[in-house]
Amino acid sequence: MTPSVVADEPSAAVRAVTRAYVSLLIAGFALIPAYLIAYLYVFQNPALTFENHVFHEVAIAAATLEGLFVAYVAWQCYLSSGEPLLRWLTLGFLAFVLIYALHGAFTGMAHHNMWLFLLYGPASRLAMSALLLVALLAWHQPPDPVPARRAPRRWLGWIALFLAIDVAVGILAYSPIAGELAVRLSLEGGALLLSSVNVAILLARRIYSPLMKIFGISVTSFALSSLAFILGRPWNHMWWLAHAIFAAGFFLLSYGVVQAFRTTRSFATIYSQEELMARLAEAMARTESALQELKRTNLKLEHLAATDPLTGAANRRQFIDMVDAEIERAKRGGAPFSLLALDLDHFKAINDSYGHQVGDEILRGFVQRCLDAIRPYDGVARVGGEEFMVLLPQVVLAVGQSVAERIREAVANGVFGGQSGKSVALTVSIGVSQFGRDGDTIDAILRAADERLYRAKHLGRNRVIAT
Repeated sequence: MTPSVVADEPSAAVRAVTRAYVSLLIAGFALIPAYLIAYLYVFQNPALTFENHVFHEVAIAAATLEGLFVAYVAWQCYLSSGEPLLRWLTLGFLAFVLIYALHGAFTGMAHHNMWLFLLYGPASRLAMSALLLVALLAWHQPPDPVPARRAPRRWLGWIALFLAIDVAVGILAYSPIAGELAVRLSLEGGALLLSSVNVAILLARRIYSPLMKIFGISVTSFALSSLAFILGRPWNHMWWLAHAIFAAGFFLLSYGVVQAFRTTRSFATIYSQEELMARLAEAMARTESALQELKRTNLKLEHLAATDPLTGAANRRQFIDMVDAEIERAKRGGAPFSLLALDLDHFKAINDSYGHQVGDEILRGFVQRCLDAIRPYDGVARVGGEEFMVLLPQVVLAVGQSVAERIREAVANGVFGGQSGKSVALTVSIGVSQFGRDGDTIDAILRAADERLYRAKHLGRNRVIAT
Protein backbone atom coordinates (compact mmCIF):
# COMPACT_ATOMS: atom_id res chain seq x y z
CA MET A 1 0.00 0.00 0.00
CA THR A 2 2.77 2.44 0.88
CA PRO A 3 4.59 2.28 -2.52
CA SER A 4 1.41 3.24 -4.40
CA VAL A 5 0.95 6.29 -2.19
CA VAL A 6 4.53 7.41 -2.86
CA ALA A 7 4.06 6.86 -6.60
CA ASP A 8 1.02 9.15 -6.64
CA GLU A 9 2.92 12.01 -4.99
CA PRO A 10 3.49 14.99 -7.35
CA SER A 11 7.05 15.64 -8.44
CA ALA A 12 9.27 18.19 -6.74
CA ALA A 13 9.11 20.35 -9.89
CA VAL A 14 5.30 20.47 -9.82
CA ARG A 15 5.30 21.37 -6.13
CA ALA A 16 7.84 24.13 -6.76
CA VAL A 17 5.80 25.57 -9.64
CA THR A 18 2.58 25.59 -7.60
CA ARG A 19 4.35 27.27 -4.67
CA ALA A 20 5.72 29.93 -7.00
CA TYR A 21 2.27 30.40 -8.56
CA VAL A 22 0.64 30.90 -5.16
CA SER A 23 3.35 33.41 -4.21
CA LEU A 24 2.76 35.35 -7.43
CA LEU A 25 -1.00 35.35 -6.80
CA ILE A 26 -0.52 36.77 -3.30
CA ALA A 27 1.93 39.40 -4.58
CA GLY A 28 -0.44 40.34 -7.41
CA PHE A 29 -3.33 40.69 -4.98
CA ALA A 30 -1.27 42.82 -2.58
CA LEU A 31 -0.23 45.14 -5.44
CA ILE A 32 -3.72 45.74 -6.86
CA PRO A 33 -3.78 49.25 -5.31
CA ALA A 34 -0.56 50.05 -7.20
CA TYR A 35 -2.32 49.39 -10.51
CA LEU A 36 -5.14 51.76 -9.55
CA ILE A 37 -2.67 54.45 -8.45
CA ALA A 38 -0.80 54.18 -11.75
CA TYR A 39 -4.04 54.39 -13.73
CA LEU A 40 -5.23 57.53 -11.98
CA TYR A 41 -1.81 59.13 -12.10
CA VAL A 42 -1.49 58.63 -15.86
CA PHE A 43 -5.02 58.95 -17.17
CA GLN A 44 -7.09 61.07 -14.78
CA ASN A 45 -7.23 64.85 -14.53
CA PRO A 46 -5.75 65.74 -11.09
CA ALA A 47 -7.80 68.94 -11.04
CA LEU A 48 -11.07 67.02 -10.76
CA THR A 49 -12.27 67.06 -7.15
CA PHE A 50 -15.05 65.74 -4.98
CA GLU A 51 -15.33 67.90 -1.86
CA ASN A 52 -18.07 66.61 0.41
CA HIS A 53 -17.50 67.37 4.08
CA VAL A 54 -20.47 65.36 5.39
CA PHE A 55 -19.40 62.23 3.52
CA HIS A 56 -15.84 62.65 4.81
CA GLU A 57 -16.99 63.13 8.41
CA VAL A 58 -19.26 60.08 8.29
CA ALA A 59 -16.48 57.94 6.76
CA ILE A 60 -13.97 59.04 9.42
CA ALA A 61 -16.50 58.43 12.20
CA ALA A 62 -17.14 54.91 10.88
CA ALA A 63 -13.39 54.26 10.66
CA THR A 64 -12.92 55.53 14.22
CA LEU A 65 -15.64 53.28 15.63
CA GLU A 66 -14.31 50.28 13.76
CA GLY A 67 -10.79 51.07 14.96
CA LEU A 68 -11.98 51.17 18.57
CA PHE A 69 -13.75 47.83 18.14
CA VAL A 70 -10.74 46.13 16.55
CA ALA A 71 -8.39 47.62 19.18
CA TYR A 72 -10.62 46.09 21.88
CA VAL A 73 -10.68 42.69 20.14
CA ALA A 74 -6.88 42.75 19.70
CA TRP A 75 -6.55 43.67 23.39
CA GLN A 76 -8.74 40.71 24.38
CA CYS A 77 -6.55 38.41 22.27
CA TYR A 78 -3.47 39.86 23.97
CA LEU A 79 -4.92 39.31 27.45
CA SER A 80 -5.50 35.65 26.55
CA SER A 81 -2.23 34.81 24.75
CA GLY A 82 0.14 37.51 26.04
CA GLU A 83 1.83 37.76 22.63
CA PRO A 84 3.89 40.98 22.38
CA LEU A 85 2.85 41.28 18.72
CA LEU A 86 -0.78 41.61 19.80
CA ARG A 87 0.17 44.22 22.41
CA TRP A 88 1.81 46.41 19.77
CA LEU A 89 -1.02 45.70 17.33
CA THR A 90 -3.52 46.94 19.93
CA LEU A 91 -1.47 50.09 20.46
CA GLY A 92 -1.25 50.60 16.69
CA PHE A 93 -5.03 50.53 16.32
CA LEU A 94 -5.43 52.77 19.38
CA ALA A 95 -2.91 55.31 18.08
CA PHE A 96 -4.68 55.42 14.73
CA VAL A 97 -8.07 56.02 16.38
CA LEU A 98 -6.97 58.73 18.81
CA ILE A 99 -5.10 60.71 16.13
CA TYR A 100 -7.18 60.00 13.04
CA ALA A 101 -10.45 60.98 14.75
CA LEU A 102 -9.33 64.65 14.69
CA HIS A 103 -8.83 64.40 10.92
CA GLY A 104 -12.59 63.95 10.71
CA ALA A 105 -13.43 66.34 13.54
CA PHE A 106 -11.60 69.22 11.82
CA THR A 107 -13.07 68.59 8.35
CA GLY A 108 -14.97 71.86 8.67
CA MET A 109 -11.65 73.70 9.10
CA ALA A 110 -10.53 72.74 5.58
CA HIS A 111 -11.17 76.29 4.27
CA HIS A 112 -9.93 78.10 7.39
CA ASN A 113 -6.81 76.17 8.34
CA MET A 114 -6.13 73.42 5.83
CA TRP A 115 -3.25 72.01 7.84
CA LEU A 116 -5.25 71.57 11.04
CA PHE A 117 -7.57 69.39 8.99
CA LEU A 118 -4.93 67.71 6.83
CA LEU A 119 -1.96 66.84 9.06
CA TYR A 120 -3.80 64.52 11.43
CA GLY A 121 -4.21 61.96 8.61
CA PRO A 122 -0.50 61.38 7.87
CA ALA A 123 0.34 61.70 11.59
CA SER A 124 -2.04 58.83 12.39
CA ARG A 125 -0.63 56.68 9.61
CA LEU A 126 2.95 57.41 10.72
CA ALA A 127 2.21 56.45 14.33
CA MET A 128 0.37 53.30 13.30
CA SER A 129 3.06 52.19 10.83
CA ALA A 130 5.77 52.67 13.51
CA LEU A 131 3.86 50.50 16.00
CA LEU A 132 3.11 47.84 13.37
CA LEU A 133 6.83 47.65 12.61
CA VAL A 134 7.59 47.13 16.30
CA ALA A 135 4.82 44.49 16.35
CA LEU A 136 6.52 42.57 13.56
CA LEU A 137 9.86 42.74 15.34
CA ALA A 138 8.12 41.23 18.39
CA TRP A 139 6.91 38.22 16.37
CA HIS A 140 7.32 34.96 18.33
CA GLN A 141 8.81 36.63 21.41
CA PRO A 142 7.89 34.95 24.74
CA PRO A 143 4.43 35.84 26.10
CA ASP A 144 4.18 38.73 28.57
CA PRO A 145 3.56 37.76 32.23
CA VAL A 146 -0.14 37.64 33.09
CA PRO A 147 -0.03 40.44 35.74
CA ALA A 148 1.70 42.81 33.30
CA ARG A 149 -0.97 42.43 30.61
CA ARG A 150 -3.57 44.51 32.47
CA ALA A 151 -1.19 46.94 34.16
CA PRO A 152 -2.97 50.33 33.84
CA ARG A 153 0.27 52.32 33.87
CA ARG A 154 1.49 50.65 30.68
CA TRP A 155 -1.67 51.43 28.70
CA LEU A 156 -2.38 54.88 30.15
CA GLY A 157 1.17 55.99 29.36
CA TRP A 158 0.70 55.19 25.70
CA ILE A 159 -2.71 56.87 25.58
CA ALA A 160 -1.12 60.02 27.07
CA LEU A 161 1.56 59.89 24.35
CA PHE A 162 -1.05 59.66 21.60
CA LEU A 163 -2.95 62.62 23.04
CA ALA A 164 0.34 64.56 23.22
CA ILE A 165 0.82 63.83 19.52
CA ASP A 166 -2.65 65.32 18.90
CA VAL A 167 -1.58 68.50 20.68
CA ALA A 168 1.77 68.60 18.84
CA VAL A 169 0.07 68.26 15.44
CA GLY A 170 -2.35 71.06 16.36
CA ILE A 171 0.56 73.34 17.31
CA LEU A 172 2.35 72.41 14.09
CA ALA A 173 -0.77 73.23 12.07
CA TYR A 174 -0.71 76.83 13.38
CA SER A 175 3.04 77.26 13.00
CA PRO A 176 4.64 79.18 10.11
CA ILE A 177 6.12 75.99 8.63
CA ALA A 178 2.78 74.16 8.44
CA GLY A 179 2.18 75.23 4.85
CA GLU A 180 5.49 73.89 3.62
CA LEU A 181 5.06 70.79 1.48
CA ALA A 182 8.00 69.11 3.21
CA VAL A 183 6.05 68.86 6.48
CA ARG A 184 3.26 66.78 5.01
CA LEU A 185 5.66 64.80 2.84
CA SER A 186 7.82 64.02 5.87
CA LEU A 187 4.88 62.58 7.79
CA GLU A 188 3.44 60.67 4.83
CA GLY A 189 6.87 59.66 3.56
CA GLY A 190 7.77 58.37 7.02
CA ALA A 191 4.65 56.20 7.03
CA LEU A 192 5.53 54.94 3.53
CA LEU A 193 9.11 54.14 4.56
CA LEU A 194 8.17 52.35 7.78
CA SER A 195 5.48 50.28 6.04
CA SER A 196 7.94 49.35 3.27
CA VAL A 197 10.54 48.28 5.84
CA ASN A 198 7.84 46.23 7.56
CA VAL A 199 7.08 44.33 4.35
CA ALA A 200 10.79 43.85 3.61
CA ILE A 201 11.41 42.34 7.07
CA LEU A 202 8.37 40.10 6.70
CA LEU A 203 9.75 38.72 3.43
CA ALA A 204 13.33 38.49 4.70
CA ARG A 205 12.28 36.51 7.77
CA ARG A 206 10.07 34.27 5.58
CA ILE A 207 7.08 34.58 7.90
CA TYR A 208 4.35 32.90 5.89
CA SER A 209 1.73 31.87 8.44
CA PRO A 210 -1.89 32.64 7.40
CA LEU A 211 -2.44 35.60 9.71
CA MET A 212 0.97 37.07 8.97
CA LYS A 213 0.19 36.91 5.24
CA ILE A 214 -2.87 39.03 6.00
CA PHE A 215 -0.64 41.29 8.09
CA GLY A 216 1.82 41.67 5.19
CA ILE A 217 -0.87 42.42 2.60
CA SER A 218 -2.44 44.99 4.94
CA VAL A 219 0.87 46.76 5.56
CA THR A 220 1.50 46.78 1.79
CA SER A 221 -1.85 48.54 1.39
CA PHE A 222 -0.85 51.09 4.04
CA ALA A 223 2.41 51.79 2.17
CA LEU A 224 0.58 52.22 -1.14
CA SER A 225 -2.04 54.46 0.46
CA SER A 226 0.74 56.76 1.73
CA LEU A 227 2.15 56.83 -1.82
CA ALA A 228 -1.28 57.80 -3.17
CA PHE A 229 -1.61 60.55 -0.54
CA ILE A 230 1.78 61.93 -1.61
CA LEU A 231 0.73 61.94 -5.28
CA GLY A 232 -2.76 63.31 -4.59
CA ARG A 233 -4.13 66.65 -3.47
CA PRO A 234 -6.94 67.27 -0.96
CA TRP A 235 -10.33 66.29 -2.39
CA ASN A 236 -9.10 65.06 -5.79
CA HIS A 237 -9.69 61.47 -6.90
CA MET A 238 -6.18 60.26 -6.03
CA TRP A 239 -6.73 61.55 -2.48
CA TRP A 240 -10.01 59.63 -2.20
CA LEU A 241 -8.38 56.53 -3.71
CA ALA A 242 -5.70 56.76 -1.01
CA HIS A 243 -8.44 56.68 1.64
CA ALA A 244 -10.01 53.63 -0.02
CA ILE A 245 -6.67 51.77 -0.21
CA PHE A 246 -5.95 52.44 3.45
CA ALA A 247 -9.48 51.33 4.40
CA ALA A 248 -9.03 48.07 2.45
CA GLY A 249 -5.81 47.31 4.32
CA PHE A 250 -7.43 48.25 7.62
CA PHE A 251 -10.44 45.98 6.92
CA LEU A 252 -8.16 43.07 6.00
CA LEU A 253 -6.00 43.45 9.12
CA SER A 254 -9.10 43.72 11.32
CA TYR A 255 -10.38 40.50 9.70
CA GLY A 256 -7.16 38.78 10.77
CA VAL A 257 -7.55 40.05 14.34
CA VAL A 258 -11.16 38.85 14.55
CA GLN A 259 -10.16 35.45 13.12
CA ALA A 260 -7.53 35.16 15.83
CA PHE A 261 -10.14 36.07 18.46
CA ARG A 262 -12.60 33.44 17.16
CA THR A 263 -10.00 30.64 17.14
CA THR A 264 -6.84 30.54 19.26
CA ARG A 265 -6.67 34.27 20.22
CA SER A 266 -3.14 34.20 18.90
CA PHE A 267 -1.33 35.38 15.77
CA ALA A 268 1.31 32.67 16.17
CA THR A 269 -0.97 29.63 16.42
CA ILE A 270 -3.99 29.55 14.15
CA TYR A 271 -5.24 26.80 11.95
CA SER A 272 -3.89 26.90 8.39
CA GLN A 273 -4.56 24.87 5.29
CA GLU A 274 -1.13 23.31 5.70
CA GLU A 275 -1.87 22.33 9.29
CA LEU A 276 -5.26 20.86 8.38
CA MET A 277 -3.66 18.87 5.57
CA ALA A 278 -0.97 17.69 7.97
CA ARG A 279 -3.62 16.61 10.48
CA LEU A 280 -5.54 14.82 7.72
CA ALA A 281 -2.37 13.06 6.58
CA GLU A 282 -1.65 12.12 10.19
CA ALA A 283 -5.18 10.74 10.62
CA MET A 284 -4.90 8.74 7.38
CA ALA A 285 -1.55 7.37 8.52
CA ARG A 286 -3.06 6.34 11.86
CA THR A 287 -5.95 4.64 10.06
CA GLU A 288 -3.60 2.70 7.83
CA SER A 289 -1.52 1.76 10.86
CA ALA A 290 -4.65 0.56 12.68
CA LEU A 291 -5.59 -1.70 9.76
CA GLN A 292 -2.13 -3.22 9.86
CA GLU A 293 -2.34 -3.67 13.61
CA LEU A 294 -5.50 -5.74 13.21
CA LYS A 295 -3.42 -8.25 11.24
CA ARG A 296 -0.79 -8.60 13.92
CA THR A 297 -1.71 -10.02 17.30
CA ASN A 298 1.00 -8.27 19.27
CA LEU A 299 0.04 -4.79 17.98
CA LYS A 300 -3.62 -5.56 18.58
CA LEU A 301 -2.82 -6.44 22.20
CA GLU A 302 -0.91 -3.16 22.54
CA HIS A 303 -3.93 -1.29 21.25
CA LEU A 304 -6.23 -3.07 23.71
CA ALA A 305 -3.85 -2.23 26.55
CA ALA A 306 -4.37 1.47 25.83
CA THR A 307 -8.16 1.31 25.56
CA ASP A 308 -11.01 0.96 28.02
CA PRO A 309 -12.69 -2.30 26.89
CA LEU A 310 -16.19 -1.29 27.98
CA THR A 311 -16.56 2.14 26.38
CA GLY A 312 -13.85 2.19 23.72
CA ALA A 313 -12.43 5.40 25.19
CA ALA A 314 -8.73 5.77 26.01
CA ASN A 315 -7.64 4.50 29.42
CA ARG A 316 -5.75 6.48 32.05
CA ARG A 317 -2.27 5.47 30.83
CA GLN A 318 -3.04 6.42 27.24
CA PHE A 319 -4.60 9.70 28.34
CA ILE A 320 -1.51 10.65 30.36
CA ASP A 321 0.64 9.95 27.28
CA MET A 322 -1.67 12.16 25.17
CA VAL A 323 -1.45 15.02 27.67
CA ASP A 324 2.35 14.70 27.92
CA ALA A 325 2.60 14.94 24.12
CA GLU A 326 0.32 17.99 24.08
CA ILE A 327 2.43 19.67 26.79
CA GLU A 328 5.56 19.21 24.69
CA ARG A 329 3.76 20.63 21.65
CA ALA A 330 2.47 23.59 23.68
CA LYS A 331 5.93 24.38 25.02
CA ARG A 332 7.37 24.37 21.49
CA GLY A 333 4.67 26.49 19.84
CA GLY A 334 3.07 28.41 22.71
CA ALA A 335 -0.42 27.05 21.90
CA PRO A 336 -2.75 26.55 24.87
CA PHE A 337 -4.88 23.49 25.53
CA SER A 338 -7.62 22.65 28.01
CA LEU A 339 -8.68 19.62 30.06
CA LEU A 340 -12.16 18.59 31.21
CA ALA A 341 -12.70 16.41 34.29
CA LEU A 342 -16.16 14.79 34.17
CA ASP A 343 -18.05 12.72 36.75
CA LEU A 344 -21.52 11.22 36.29
CA ASP A 345 -23.89 12.39 39.02
CA HIS A 346 -25.42 9.73 41.34
CA PHE A 347 -24.12 6.91 39.15
CA LYS A 348 -23.84 4.47 42.08
CA ALA A 349 -27.55 4.95 42.78
CA ILE A 350 -28.31 4.22 39.11
CA ASN A 351 -26.25 1.02 39.26
CA ASP A 352 -28.00 -0.05 42.47
CA SER A 353 -31.46 0.67 41.06
CA TYR A 354 -31.13 -0.65 37.50
CA GLY A 355 -28.20 -3.06 37.64
CA HIS A 356 -24.72 -3.07 36.18
CA GLN A 357 -25.88 -4.04 32.69
CA VAL A 358 -27.85 -0.80 32.40
CA GLY A 359 -24.95 1.06 34.02
CA ASP A 360 -22.54 -0.26 31.39
CA GLU A 361 -24.90 0.81 28.61
CA ILE A 362 -25.13 4.27 30.16
CA LEU A 363 -21.32 4.56 30.24
CA ARG A 364 -21.06 3.64 26.56
CA GLY A 365 -23.81 6.11 25.67
CA PHE A 366 -22.14 8.85 27.69
CA VAL A 367 -18.83 8.39 25.84
CA GLN A 368 -20.67 8.61 22.52
CA ARG A 369 -22.33 11.87 23.62
CA CYS A 370 -18.88 13.25 24.45
CA LEU A 371 -17.48 12.20 21.07
CA ASP A 372 -20.41 13.88 19.30
CA ALA A 373 -19.75 17.14 21.15
CA ILE A 374 -16.00 17.44 20.47
CA ARG A 375 -13.68 17.57 17.46
CA PRO A 376 -12.34 14.40 15.81
CA TYR A 377 -8.81 14.94 17.11
CA ASP A 378 -9.82 15.72 20.72
CA GLY A 379 -9.40 12.89 23.24
CA VAL A 380 -11.84 11.16 25.64
CA ALA A 381 -10.58 8.82 28.36
CA ARG A 382 -12.18 6.77 31.12
CA VAL A 383 -9.99 7.21 34.19
CA GLY A 384 -12.27 5.60 36.82
CA GLY A 385 -15.62 3.90 37.27
CA GLU A 386 -17.76 6.89 36.28
CA GLU A 387 -14.90 9.40 35.92
CA PHE A 388 -13.76 10.66 32.54
CA MET A 389 -11.30 13.19 31.10
CA VAL A 390 -11.38 15.10 27.81
CA LEU A 391 -8.30 16.66 26.14
CA LEU A 392 -8.93 19.75 23.95
CA PRO A 393 -5.75 20.69 22.01
CA GLN A 394 -5.23 24.39 21.12
CA VAL A 395 -8.29 25.52 23.12
CA VAL A 396 -8.31 28.35 25.68
CA LEU A 397 -10.25 28.16 28.94
CA ALA A 398 -13.31 30.09 27.71
CA VAL A 399 -13.70 27.82 24.67
CA GLY A 400 -13.12 24.75 26.86
CA GLN A 401 -15.94 25.94 29.13
CA SER A 402 -18.24 26.24 26.10
CA VAL A 403 -17.38 22.68 25.02
CA ALA A 404 -18.03 21.45 28.56
CA GLU A 405 -21.43 23.18 28.58
CA ARG A 406 -22.24 21.52 25.26
CA ILE A 407 -21.44 18.10 26.75
CA ARG A 408 -23.41 18.85 29.93
CA GLU A 409 -26.50 19.93 27.97
CA ALA A 410 -26.28 16.91 25.65
CA VAL A 411 -26.20 14.59 28.67
CA ALA A 412 -28.91 16.39 30.63
CA ASN A 413 -31.25 16.47 27.62
CA GLY A 414 -30.60 12.85 26.62
CA VAL A 415 -32.10 9.54 27.64
CA PHE A 416 -29.83 6.60 28.43
CA GLY A 417 -30.33 2.84 28.78
CA GLY A 418 -32.93 2.64 26.00
CA GLN A 419 -31.57 -0.62 24.54
CA SER A 420 -32.22 -2.45 27.79
CA GLY A 421 -35.76 -1.09 28.02
CA LYS A 422 -34.84 1.23 30.89
CA SER A 423 -34.98 4.97 30.23
CA VAL A 424 -32.64 6.68 32.68
CA ALA A 425 -32.07 10.43 33.07
CA LEU A 426 -28.46 11.41 33.65
CA THR A 427 -26.46 14.52 34.52
CA VAL A 428 -22.74 15.22 34.68
CA SER A 429 -20.52 17.62 36.65
CA ILE A 430 -17.47 19.06 34.90
CA GLY A 431 -14.31 20.92 35.92
CA VAL A 432 -12.20 22.80 33.32
CA SER A 433 -8.51 23.79 33.42
CA GLN A 434 -6.05 25.31 30.92
CA PHE A 435 -2.36 24.59 30.48
CA GLY A 436 -0.31 27.68 31.32
CA ARG A 437 -3.12 29.48 33.09
CA ASP A 438 -3.51 26.81 35.77
CA GLY A 439 0.05 25.50 35.72
CA ASP A 440 2.63 24.11 33.34
CA THR A 441 2.82 20.52 34.61
CA ILE A 442 0.43 17.63 34.12
CA ASP A 443 -0.11 17.31 37.89
CA ALA A 444 -1.05 20.99 38.21
CA ILE A 445 -3.62 21.07 35.42
CA LEU A 446 -5.15 17.73 36.43
CA ARG A 447 -5.40 18.94 40.03
CA ALA A 448 -7.05 22.21 38.93
CA ALA A 449 -9.62 20.33 36.82
CA ASP A 450 -10.36 17.88 39.67
CA GLU A 451 -10.75 20.67 42.24
CA ARG A 452 -13.25 22.45 40.02
CA LEU A 453 -15.09 19.18 39.43
CA TYR A 454 -15.46 18.69 43.19
CA ARG A 455 -16.72 22.27 43.52
CA ALA A 456 -19.32 21.53 40.86
CA LYS A 457 -20.39 18.51 42.92
CA HIS A 458 -20.63 20.51 46.14
CA LEU A 459 -22.56 23.32 44.45
CA GLY A 460 -25.38 20.98 43.42
CA ARG A 461 -24.03 18.91 40.48
CA ASN A 462 -25.08 19.18 36.81
CA ARG A 463 -22.85 22.22 36.24
CA VAL A 464 -19.53 23.38 34.78
CA ILE A 465 -16.88 25.15 36.87
CA ALA A 466 -13.96 26.76 35.01
CA THR A 467 -12.44 29.19 37.54
